[in-house]
Amino acid sequence: MFLAAAENPLNASDLIFPVLECIHIAGFTILLGTIGLVDLRILGLGLRTQKPAEIARDVGPWTLIGLVLVLISGPLLFSSDPDMYYLNPSFLVKMVLLALAIPFHYLVRRKVALANGSGVGSKIVACTSLALWVGVIFGGIFIGFVNQLR
Repeated sequence: MFLAAAENPLNASDLIFPVLECIHIAGFTILLGTIGLVDLRILGLGLRTQKPAEIARDVGPWTLIGLVLVLISGPLLFSSDPDMYYLNPSFLVKMVLLALAIPFHYLVRRKVALANGSGVGSKIVACTSLALWVGVIFGGIFIGFVNQLR
């Protein structure tokens, strides 16, 4: 079905996969850290001297850098053993949540943040954003702990 794991250049060294995984985790740290700052500000928690729009504009480039790191490193990690990933329910949950989180971030949550949203609707958007991204993270964490589908 896919290339054998031994044929993938990522499997040629014991260091390539862990380094790539560190890049993936660093990307998610940047991505979630910047998103979390804005979402928590929308919820009225922290950074109260700045408006959500100011924070969103300040961290926007960093959010994009984190997303790019994740979107480059993720498929490379997947290519190291595709069968292990696509048969893992935790990975599938992560991918579904990621497919929801990215458009939600750019089509809904970003607009709320740039409008300095502070009402109940804005708080629901911020909570939804946090829930989606935290779900992506937990989906990734549990890949190593959940058995593959057979």
